[in-house]
Amino acid sequence: MACFFRRRIAAKLGQTLQQSEDAFIPALSAIPVFKKQQSADFKLSIGALRVSGILPSSGDIQLQTEDLATRLKQDSVVEDISTGSGMINFKVNRKLLVQKMLEPFGKQEDEKFGLNSELLNTLKRGTTLVEYSSPNIAKKFHAGHLRSTIIGNFIANLKQSLGNKVIRMNYLGDWGMQFGLLGAGFGQFGCQEKLKQNPLQHLFEVYVRVNKEAEDNEDMKQAARDFFRQLEQHESEAVSLWQQFREITVDEYQHIYKRLGIHFDIYSGESFHQDQAQEVVQQLQSQGLLKTSERETGVVDLSPAGDMSSVCTVLRSDGTSLYITRDLAAAIDRKEKYSFDEMIYVTDKSQANHFQQLFHILLALGHSWADSCHHVPFGLVRGMKTRSGEVVFLEDVLDEARARMFHNMSQSKTTKEMDDPEDTAEKVGISALIVQDFKGPLHSDYTFDWDRMLQAQGETGVFLQYTHARLCSLMRSNESIEASISDPSLLLEQTSISILQHLLRYDEVLYQSAQDLQPKHLVNFLLKLCHLVALAHRELPVKGSPRDVAQARLCLFSGACSVLANGMRILGITPVDKM
Repeated sequence: MACFFRRRIAAKLGQTLQQSEDAFIPALSAIPVFKKQQSADFKLSIGALRVSGILPSSGDIQLQTEDLATRLKQDSVVEDISTGSGMINFKVNRKLLVQKMLEPFGKQEDEKFGLNSELLNTLKRGTTLVEYSSPNIAKKFHAGHLRSTIIGNFIANLKQSLGNKVIRMNYLGDWGMQFGLLGAGFGQFGCQEKLKQNPLQHLFEVYVRVNKEAEDNEDMKQAARDFFRQLEQHESEAVSLWQQFREITVDEYQHIYKRLGIHFDIYSGESFHQDQAQEVVQQLQSQGLLKTSERETGVVDLSPAGDMSSVCTVLRSDGTSLYITRDLAAAIDRKEKYSFDEMIYVTDKSQANHFQQLFHILLALGHSWADSCHHVPFGLVRGMKTRSGEVVFLEDVLDEARARMFHNMSQSKTTKEMDDPEDTAEKVGISALIVQDFKGPLHSDYTFDWDRMLQAQGETGVFLQYTHARLCSLMRSNESIEASISDPSLLLEQTSISILQHLLRYDEVLYQSAQDLQPKHLVNFLLKLCHLVALAHRELPVKGSPRDVAQARLCLFSGACSVLANGMRILGITPVDKM
């Protein structure tokens, strides 16, 4: 695997420069593959060695590069050393590349491929709590929550695959003034019979109607405030209605999460922390951090000069808590309960200021662990519409993705017979949604495009699934041949070498993803792998080849299939084996 070669090159450098070989690991990286073009396998950044103090930071960088390259000698592992601009390139022995890269697949260690790399050993491991999805109860699951749901799931999967203990939390919006509105509105416009028939649709209709009513009706606004105060004071009638709304919603949401292949360890919510929120207010008061504004609200001064030019409101004038008050209580409670080493919040970028304030106040309260809390922001999706209309609920989007994919599959001449074509269409449609979302930087907005998203040959989730299914089909049709390699010289064609060179980058891609929590690195790596596999599928036939050549090629395809499937699972995609 990549770590074998990286370690050997680092040892060579350590010996030459009289340094620990570990110092060179971060400066060595696998070279990206270009189709049909021969290239070296690893490059060493001389700039990185200057920054780390291994080489002098003054002087001509190119002279340093040439000088070090001439001092390094070829051996049985490194067969060629060349220079570029501030780089030294290493080409490893081709037979050894074939042997070492395919070794794990022969030993049935497919799932560990790339994960026991020395590069990943430098990452901190521990308990990671990821809060994601977090829709509001008593509302249908809006497509706007899709991004938080799939991004959070990716981060949780990635952290878990890298050896962290992961706690997946869904922190429901199940408290606040909107429940005052809904409670008051249900009293006037609600119907228990309609609630049984189509629960979330009816609550949605009530919520829309009461919002409109409250725009011009002061009595309705007051009724909403009264209902929320009754909730905060635990009055049984208000709490009973609220509980009914919450249970209905969680049941409906779980159905959608199941379709997406997503699970949570904990369903929490703002309501869990209403009492603790008052304790936080008392702590702020006792530490002299709570001030009273001109409007009689409770605020915390966040201004560097302490002149109240930047404040965060934590208490309404009537003494009821706010979203941030409950978030403060929730963070403190989670640290006590789960002793996390890091906590990651996944929400849209409009909440960036909220989290800055949250972490600032936690630190002011003396919670130094707030430095291990992070917000992963994401942009908006433009143009996500179904055929039926403007208000986009996630269930409608999933239904349409499945229907469109099912139609495409039924029109394709290459579609295989399968037990449950609708289920396959569902899985492929969801992968198309995920890949379209993950291709670019998370903080960017993007425009939703049904046609581009569902193309079988584009940079899409459909292409990933199609390649995986095609590889599975190849394995099935050659079940009588063992995928193994007795002679590495059987896989020295450039097409084979390109796949192996690309697989050298897998641990680096996981490392990069762990550093910035962006799925685009893994998506683009897997799409490139699929293109290389498509080329190899044409140029390296298994059928009709001598048995030892067929075995070697099957071993290569089996390895590519395994890495593709593992990478897809980290992204939150369920691989299909027939399409």
